[in-house]
Formats: sequence, structure tokens, C-alpha cells
Amino acid sequence: ALSSAASDVYKRQKIFKDEKGYFVSCDKGAKVSGHCPSADVLFESVAQCAGKDAVGVILTGMGGDGAKGLKLMKEAGAYNIGQNEQSCVVYGMPKAAFEIGALHKQAPLEDIAAEIYLRLREQIIV
Repeated sequence: ALSSAASDVYKRQKIFKDEKGYFVSCDKGAKVSGHCPSADVLFESVAQCAGKDAVGVILTGMGGDGAKGLKLMKEAGAYNIGQNEQSCVVYGMPKAAFEIGALHKQAPLEDIAAEIYLRLREQIIV
């Protein structure tokens, strides 16, 4: 079990890019909207770093974490997919993203990998 002091240390995940490519950084940070790690923090870093070269995916989960970050990704040119209500255990996070216009498409869980493939294939062909 973690001690109280150790459990108060949260890790934020962010994407960065350098001359070698993309990498994930984990650092200490406060909760964002009650979450750490926060999907919003991660997705915001993707929007800033990868922009139109990114594909965002949000899956089943409670609450709205990730919706604002996905919206920023979309505004930066990323293509975003959310798990559809029918295949979600909890249609919270994908619903929040859908409701604010952060998604290009909703799909059943079993179809999301194919959707990512098709999108990446389009980017390569163009």
C-alpha cells in the first residue's frame, strides 16, 4: 500500500516532440478536473505538439475528462473518434466529447481500430 505522502504525488502525461520524434513525459502535477493523470492534459499536449498529424480516441468512462482536450485537438486539425453509446459500459466521456463537437465520428468499440487505420491511410495517400 502507498503511504499518504506517496499517494498525493500525481503524474501528468504529456506528449512532446524533438528531433528524434514523439515521446511521453510524466511529471508531478495537480489534478485537473479531479483527475491525474488527466485525458484533457494529455490531449491538449497532443493538440499543441502533433496537431493535424494526430488521431484522438475516447472510450467508455464516467465524467467529461478528455472532452475539452479533444476539442482542442480537433481545432488543431486532428481527427477524433469516440466510442458510441451502444458499445459503452458507461457513455460519459465519449458523450461529453460528442456534445461539445469534439468528435468527427462515433463508432462501436470493435470498429475503432479500422477507423484509425482508414484515417491514417487517407493521410498517407493525400
